[in-house]
Amino acid sequence: MNHAALGLVGLAAILHAVWNIAAKRFTGDAAVFVWMYMTASAVLCLPVALLFGQWTASWALLIGPLVTAVLHIGYSLTLQVGYARADLNVVYPVARGTGPLITVVVAVTVLGERPGILPILGGVIILLGILVVTGYKRRQNGSVSTGVLLGSATGAMIAAYTLWDHFSVVTLDLSPVTYFALAVSMQSLLLTPKVVGKGAQLKSAFGTYRREVLLVGALSPAAYILVLVAMKSLPLSVVAPARESSIVIGSLLAWWLFHESNPVRRLAGSAVVLTGIVLIAAN
Repeated sequence: MNHAALGLVGLAAILHAVWNIAAKRFTGDAAVFVWMYMTASAVLCLPVALLFGQWTASWALLIGPLVTAVLHIGYSLTLQVGYARADLNVVYPVARGTGPLITVVVAVTVLGERPGILPILGGVIILLGILVVTGYKRRQNGSVSTGVLLGSATGAMIAAYTLWDHFSVVTLDLSPVTYFALAVSMQSLLLTPKVVGKGAQLKSAFGTYRREVLLVGALSPAAYILVLVAMKSLPLSVVAPARESSIVIGSLLAWWLFHESNPVRRLAGSAVVLTGIVLIAAN
């Protein structure tokens, strides 16, 4: 097991949890917020990619980012709608659990990965821990059924873009930095028609949520580029569940910042998730 790569996934999980907390704070038109932070990500990523990325012209460098851009737009919009209609501690764990579950099944059954018994066991334990952390009680800001539905839809999008991104950076051997910089730029461009004519709304939303836009715009690409780099040296069936250690931080931050209940259960679930991560690292 490449422990350095696994460490990158762990760092990515921390960044992911933090930016999701920031995204949860937004209330309003999901497309407006998503476009703003995707545009911020593009502005930040493109200069970095120009300096440190690899730019060998090919159809792969066009098609790869374009496909993932479409998938990431679907993921981002579904996630934001979920946060607007339901509790974070339903949407986030369901999404982060469903995504890797689908991804691991495909990686083992279709891609033929054989990561070993400990990583597989660790992945299963992580998913069980997510179920413990998740609180399935009705909240004033959204029903559990809505949260589970939108969380599952988000998870399906996570699985789709994770599988495609693995193909792009491993099989097509695209540079993670270049790949994501192009992808997030395409996301901003493709989503632009959704915000045309909403100048006043954009100005108001950015004025109110400037910090959240910039935080998500910076941390979201940083987190995922780390994951793409880790994909180069770790099996997908290990990377996908290991990313979900973010649920530990996300759930505890949600309890602290949004005053969500059941801290004891969340801490117990966090311990289960950490056990799974240790098993993955022990291989």
